[in-house]
Amino acid sequence: MKIIRVRAIPMSDPVPPERRHRTDLGTKMKSDATLILVETDNGLTGMGAALGTPPVIAAIVEHELAPELIGEDPMFSERIFEKMYNGSRAKPALDRGVPQAETSRRSGMVMEAISGVDIAIWDVKAKALGIPVYQALGAVRDKVRGYASGGWAPGNEAEAELGGYAAKGFTAAKMRVVGRDGFSIENCVRRVEAARRGVGPNVELMVDAHASLETPVAIRLAKALEPYNIAWFEEPVSPDNHAGMAEVRASTRIPIASGEREFSRYGFRSMIEHKSIDIAQPDVARAGGLTEIRRIAALTAAHDLRLAPHAWGAGVLFAASIHVAMSAANCHILEVSQGYMPMMNELFNEPYDIRDGYVHAPDRPGLGFTLRKDALERFKYVEGPEFAF
Repeated sequence: MKIIRVRAIPMSDPVPPERRHRTDLGTKMKSDATLILVETDNGLTGMGAALGTPPVIAAIVEHELAPELIGEDPMFSERIFEKMYNGSRAKPALDRGVPQAETSRRSGMVMEAISGVDIAIWDVKAKALGIPVYQALGAVRDKVRGYASGGWAPGNEAEAELGGYAAKGFTAAKMRVVGRDGFSIENCVRRVEAARRGVGPNVELMVDAHASLETPVAIRLAKALEPYNIAWFEEPVSPDNHAGMAEVRASTRIPIASGEREFSRYGFRSMIEHKSIDIAQPDVARAGGLTEIRRIAALTAAHDLRLAPHAWGAGVLFAASIHVAMSAANCHILEVSQGYMPMMNELFNEPYDIRDGYVHAPDRPGLGFTLRKDALERFKYVEGPEFAF
């Protein structure tokens, strides 16, 4: 089996005006992703996706990565990842057994493009084997607990919003510390108190700061939230500030979670060395695809850290995240978005199997999902920013 073609297709999912709301990231105008298709000479096609600016991702995939992949056998997925990651230094890197990544490929949109291609490689590889991706990776389970991820409602409205998640059967739910009414410590505590009333005492409640706080403010907020039995405090400070995150972690009994913006295992190694986290949250679209997340899972497991994959964006990425959760022994829970996201929830012919708060693995080969006939037209790329300020 040989790769004969690699394509990248920019996609967008505009948010209708009546569904838009402002958060710390701005007003959400649309979601973007790039669909990546890896075609082989035996008629199989692998499907992946990448975050990042779609026209840029498409150019990286088709003009930089694709020429390196033509003629490769998808069964050699580790080799293909190393070839993409190391670029022109791939041969000496593999010969010597030491990574020699090109500067541009270590992070940023090139790594996001690599991640998307890697997902497609695993999809076609598992299809060739006739098994789901998680079984090709090494199956641990066939279902995993999900948590409802949302929580933007202002003030006391958080009670009904989070309570609605619990009513769906979720035993864990996450809310943002910045609601539609802005941020202050007092306001956040009021919203968390309302959310706790909504979900009751037995549902795990997490909070996410989207890396928007300074270290002293994050410490004050963590102390203020301790009475509400918070399961984790996510991205309290900038993802680049591993030392500051460690300060927050040392100041509170609330577990600290982070990692959705880290590229490769080296970002996670740094957080581990700084003692910054209790829960690692790699994103399959950013951390290096399925190949690198396997390494991140092993690294974090060696330090007794739990894994909770960040799962956002297009349906292909949620599908890939399901397979991560089913194959990583230290994964205990998976994010399930509650936002307005048709490109995640209406992209495939097959529905996700989410029942009683659990996400179940697909039983079909590869990622286990197929695109709807109208998907490329419905989610045709639209120029413009994802957020307006």
